[in-house]
Amino acid sequence: MAFTLYALIQTAILCTNAIAVLHEERFLSKIGCGVSQGVGGFGDDPGVKAQILNLIRSVRTVMRVPLILVNSACIILLLLFG
Repeated sequence: MAFTLYALIQTAILCTNAIAVLHEERFLSKIGCGVSQGVGGFGDDPGVKAQILNLIRSVRTVMRVPLILVNSACIILLLLFG
């Protein structure tokens, strides 16, 4: 497999899919990053862990519909062009 722009885009899509399917109660709570994890008070700088959790929640919320469309387009391209 050659390193092409399509391979790079497909890698980004797969990583975004991996973030989007993480379940907070089943997976993230086992590693200590559950729903009960607070962000902190106003004026406090959130730590790295809180920022990563916020990124995961944002990706799951915002990217749900666009991921369905992009995944469908990738599947169609792979079926047409191999």
